[in-house]
Order: sequence, then structure tokens, then C-alpha cells
Amino acid sequence: MESQRNLMLIALLFVSFLLWQAWQDDKAPQPVATQTTVAQTNDVPSHSNSDVPDADSSVPVQLPATQNLIEVKTDQLDIKIDPVGGDIVYAALVDHKVEIDSNDPFVLLEQNGAFNYISQSGLIGRDGIDSSTHGRAHFSAESELYQLADGQDTLSVPLSYVDANGASYTKVFTFTRGQFDVTVDYNVNNTTSAPLQMQMYGQIKQTVQASESSMMMPTYRGAAFSTQSVRYEKYDFEDIAKSNLNQQTLGGWAAMLQHYFVSAWVPPANDSNTIFSSMSAGGQANIGFRGAVHDIAPGAQQTISAQFFVGPKDQKALSDISETLNLVVDYGFLWWLAIPIYKLLMFFQSIVTNWGVAIILITLSVRGILYPLTKAQYTSMAKMRNLQPKLAELKERFGDDRQKMGQAMMELYKKEKVNPMGGCLPILLQMPIFIALYWVLLESYELRHAPFMLWIDDLSVQDPYYVLPLLMGVSMWLMQKMQPMAPTMDPMQVKMMQWMPVIFTVFFLWFPSGLVLYWLVGNLVAITQQKIIYAGLEKKGLK
Repeated sequence: MESQRNLMLIALLFVSFLLWQAWQDDKAPQPVATQTTVAQTNDVPSHSNSDVPDADSSVPVQLPATQNLIEVKTDQLDIKIDPVGGDIVYAALVDHKVEIDSNDPFVLLEQNGAFNYISQSGLIGRDGIDSSTHGRAHFSAESELYQLADGQDTLSVPLSYVDANGASYTKVFTFTRGQFDVTVDYNVNNTTSAPLQMQMYGQIKQTVQASESSMMMPTYRGAAFSTQSVRYEKYDFEDIAKSNLNQQTLGGWAAMLQHYFVSAWVPPANDSNTIFSSMSAGGQANIGFRGAVHDIAPGAQQTISAQFFVGPKDQKALSDISETLNLVVDYGFLWWLAIPIYKLLMFFQSIVTNWGVAIILITLSVRGILYPLTKAQYTSMAKMRNLQPKLAELKERFGDDRQKMGQAMMELYKKEKVNPMGGCLPILLQMPIFIALYWVLLESYELRHAPFMLWIDDLSVQDPYYVLPLLMGVSMWLMQKMQPMAPTMDPMQVKMMQWMPVIFTVFFLWFPSGLVLYWLVGNLVAITQQKIIYAGLEKKGLK
């Protein structure tokens, strides 16, 4: 393989991988919301389109919003709760802004008519207070505003309800300073003379929209779940439209994902739960869980609980809730390689406190680790160049007799101790590392709105002035100039190689600046390593 083609192969394979990934995400159209509406009678949904799953069903719901929402403010969250059902119908992330120059918080959950993305929970079953026939429980609260005070670590928001038989229910939301997870407890006091039987459910409902992915940024938006046998599985909107989930499991979780952020219901790990999904006629996708059935004796009290997470894909915070919830940070099939790279990136960031510098350091580290492979690659390429005159003689001697030509070439390689694949194999071995690093930079929410220096104030978006992509293109051109075209290449191949820096520059114009920075620094390191290696090869008479 000619040395010049080796230089560009890794870049070509990388972009081919991106194109393949984008095709995988976009090969089938996602369903879109229809114009179907759901009839409401006295704010109680009918059985055929109930939003509340009963003990044997998980049919989706559309609830009317009430005016007297209960607002909860903590250091991390701004939450609004509908007293009808006690559903979370709004969640803003206080420290995560919509845009880098905006004071408005990023809104993850909302209910605005055109687009609904809410979290629901309730008690269902034989004696449940939420059902498809009787509607949702109407809770009362002592205040319409709860706020985490300075010096206060936790905040409890109790909602009360008494059913027609006199049994009392308190739905308690517990918030913790610095955290995005909310504990939801149902404290049931059976003051009746008959036993009560019920189970908790939690579900996340989202209006289906077109994919947000671009060709070079194939990020996922849709559902995912975990069971005892399946640690992590995506279940996109098309999957939900085709088939309802109904999986029994010990523990588990159900979530809705998007780039950088996640919402998830996590029932108790030791309970027997059912993970379910459904798609409503109005284009509302649901995924959630039905918990274990609880029998509450007359005069007894019992607490039924689950956790709800709404926030960024913070791997540590997610792991603290469930040992598999951190898998929503999806590194694909190279997760085993991406995880140590991510930890190294976090380590560098903790030292330099600048994500751009951390990217530079991790690029230097990766290139340093791969230096032996790079040296082997260039050494093999130099040996192959030295054999070009002898290969030309063989071609002239044997002409079109490919069999004899091949045998003669193999004898020559064996005699000269040259591996013809020596220039390719190091590149192929490097590709998994580069792809894993790409996914780490793409999936790390920490890079969102993270500044670097000068005009780069957000490493998660493209360079506004395209300086980094242009510098990256120049670096590719310099690498190309350092490797003169092999005389055996035909004119068409030469033209294609000459245009490669231009083509890749155009691709990288829309890449996040953090990824372009990584690629630019990698090229500069490669140029430096190339000079060092070639200087050593010259002394050995190989260049």
C-alpha cells in the first residue's frame, strides 16, 4: 500500500464510520404526531384512551393541565407538579442554560399543547386511586410554592388525598441539594375495615418528533430500558409504535433519552416490576414501569416508593441511583475502551479546569501511547518505498502474469523482511481508540457550553468563524506534502489524494469545535512524530 494512501486511510475510515452511524439512526423514518385529539369528560379520561395503566394494561394518557400547579425550586431544579395525579409536568435545569449567552434555564420536561414531555406516577390495581374508569386522584397541598432554603439539604413536598372510603394517601416528593433525582413516596394509611391492594406505576410520556440528529452528529432521541437480563436497550419511537413492551424483571428502569440529558423512572431494585411501553393515537410515546403488588391490611400503614431522575447524563449521579443507569451515556460497542478514556479526560479536567486543554492533553496521551504503532507504520512504509524499483522490475519482467508476479513479490518481501501489511495494520489498530475518543467527546455533557479560549466559548458547537476546521485542513495538507506521491499511483488517484484535505475540511466545518480541536492537535502531533521518525530512518538509510 502506498504511503500517501496510508496517511489518509485513518481519516477516511473515521468519516465512513460517521456516515454509517448516521445511516443506522436515520434508515427508518420515525412516526410523527397525528392530528387525533383525545376527548375529555370532567377531566377524567375514558377507558379506551386512558393515560393510566391498570393492573393488566399500559394504555397511554393525555391529561388536562390545571392552573394551580405546585412549583418546587431547588439549587438544581425548577419543578412544577400538577395536583391532578401529582404528575411532574415541567422540569427546568437551573444551572444548564438554553443557550450559552442566555439566562433562561434548559427545560427538559414541559406541557404546552404542541409538545408534551411529562412524568406521571400513581397507584393502580384493584384499590388504586388512579384508574381508567375513575380518573386520577386530586391531591391538595399546603402551598403552591416550595423552595430549598440556604443551608437546607433536603426538601419534602407532601400532597394529600383521602378516598371515598376514608383511606388517606400522602404523595411525598423529596428533593436533595445538588442532585437531580427525586424520591417519590406514597404513604398509604388504610383506615378502613377491608384490606387494600394496589401497585405503583411511573411512566414518561413524550410527543414524538422528528430526529434531531445530523449526518455528522448522530445523537439518539427516544426511549431506553433495563431489565435483569438486559443491562441496557434502546427502544426508539418506531419500536414503541410497532410493539408494546411488557417485560417482567427484578429492579430495572425506564427512560427517555436525548443528547446530553435523560429522564428515568427507577423502581426498587429488589421488587418485581414490569417494564411497559405504549403509543397513543395522538402520537404520544410512553415508557414506564408497574411495580410490585402491595397488600395493606386494615389499620396498617405502608410506604410505596420509586425514584425519578431528570437531568444531565452525569455518569456518577446515574450510577448512584442504579448500577446500569449510567449506560444511557452510550459509547456503543467500544464502551469498554471509551470508559477509561472518559476517566482520563475527567482526570485532566480536574487538574487544568479547562475542557479544551483537557482535550489537548488526552490527545497527546493517546498519540503518545500509540507512538510505537505509528513508528512501525512509517518504518514499514519506508521499507516499501525502498522496494519500489525492484517491484517495478518484477512488473516489467512478468507483465500480465499475475500468478508469477504475486509469487515473485512474496519471495521479495520474505527476502527483504518486509511485511506488505505493516503500514495498514497499525492504522487499523488505532481506529478503535480514535472512534472511542470521538464518542467520549460526543457524549460527555460536560462539554456542553464549555469554553476553551478566545472565540471558542462552547466546545459542543461548531467553530463560529471556522478557524479550527481551516487549520485542520492546513495540517492535513502539510502531512500530505511530507509524503510525496508514489510513482505507481495513477493520475486519478493523485487527484483524489490532493483533494482529500479540502473534502475533510468541508466535513469538519459543522463538527463540534471540541472534536475539531482533538483532530487538529492529533494532526500536529502526527506531523511532529513523522519528522522524528523520518530523521531516524534517514540515519538507517531507509528514507
